[in-house]
Amino acid sequence: MAQNKRPPSNRGYYVKMKLLHKHGRPQQEKNCFYRYYKCLLWLSLSLYFFSSYLISNNNNHHTKPPAHHVSRALAESNTTTQRLNTLGSLKHLKVFVYDLPPKFNTDWLANERCSKHLFASEVAIHRALLTSEFRTFDPYEADFFFVPVYVSCNFSTVNGFPAIGHARSLIASAVQLLSSEYPFWNRSRGSDHVFVASHDFGSCFHTLEDVAMADGVPEIMKNSIVLQTFGVVYDHPCQRVEHVVIPPYVSPKSVRDTVENSPVNGRRDIWVFFRGKMEVHPKNVSGRFYSKKVRTVIWRKFNGDRRFYLRRHRFAGYQSEIARSVFCLCPLGWAPWSPRLVESVALGCVPVVIADGIRLPFVSAVKWSDISLTVAERDVGRLGEILERVAATNLSTIQRNLWDPATKRALLFNSQVQEGDATWQVLRALSEKLARSYRGSRVSRQLVPDT
Repeated sequence: MAQNKRPPSNRGYYVKMKLLHKHGRPQQEKNCFYRYYKCLLWLSLSLYFFSSYLISNNNNHHTKPPAHHVSRALAESNTTTQRLNTLGSLKHLKVFVYDLPPKFNTDWLANERCSKHLFASEVAIHRALLTSEFRTFDPYEADFFFVPVYVSCNFSTVNGFPAIGHARSLIASAVQLLSSEYPFWNRSRGSDHVFVASHDFGSCFHTLEDVAMADGVPEIMKNSIVLQTFGVVYDHPCQRVEHVVIPPYVSPKSVRDTVENSPVNGRRDIWVFFRGKMEVHPKNVSGRFYSKKVRTVIWRKFNGDRRFYLRRHRFAGYQSEIARSVFCLCPLGWAPWSPRLVESVALGCVPVVIADGIRLPFVSAVKWSDISLTVAERDVGRLGEILERVAATNLSTIQRNLWDPATKRALLFNSQVQEGDATWQVLRALSEKLARSYRGSRVSRQLVPDT
């Protein structure tokens, strides 16, 4: 039986000998053509192995070899944070914006307040995405799907009381429509779909906290992502959904106009400022009933104090008062948050946050502890001495931090996405949730070893 011949361990030498002895031709060391052929062969092989080494080494240097096939979606998911740090860009993120009938959004703009009041981030984000480089018209390459339903436009009834009872049915109708006409909701069960809930208690869709907590998040939205102004650090039914805490809407134009008419670097002749309602209402937190009269205490304790500029009535040009103030009080009202947070920062007044357990927006972009003060609700009666102590110690440092343009930019929604602005921060937050996208979940399934 003939023995099987094994090639030498040196693969390069074996290839060389096999080629040189093809068809049994003897070697011709002195033949010029043969020498040329030999040199060309060695050069080609050398370039091939050297190039292979460089490619392999470069890949090993930057990424770990995966155990299974990894698609582009996973690569984008794993490298999003690195792209943010190195490029300062979200250019690889893609958002598909549903083109819903006007009854779900633009018809509501007949009310002029819809695009201007403190809940108008739902309108601003939609408008910014429509002209954004992050928008894709191909839903199959989208990371996320934005559902433009304006539920806060008709927030106030004729008698002035807040009402948002129409929200749940409006959202349910929109989801029914898009799930019947598109395959994208059903394939991910809505996990990569984004809604905006920019009113008091966010995704609970009720203006009274005890009722909001009892109702909870609508079943149809529990698997989605909600952009909401409501945020607290403790467990709360209205946060039991994937969400991003966003700032309330403040018009960039109104801020610019105020700056032009009342330069924020001018004289600040108001030491402590607050203008707003002083009415108090019961508050239900996690089943425990409280009556926290924060605003009432402020009014009763400091209304006669010359250091405090307190007003109970509305004034259209009140931002000019903020621009004249050193400290701006931001006490909780119906909800923990208030547009005064954004207005104070935008106009250089130190925010004094009085709302236990509040979670503030965009903490990765805004260093709240460096630009604001937090006073516990139980200490509101000591506001005077607390602020005097700050004024005597580190007020100048806080004010200097407050003047960082990037901080102001991060809290304002513009008509078009600008790098670092509030809509950009929303997209940045979404980029950290790429695992919720359909592509991300599909890759996860691919990474499960076969059994």
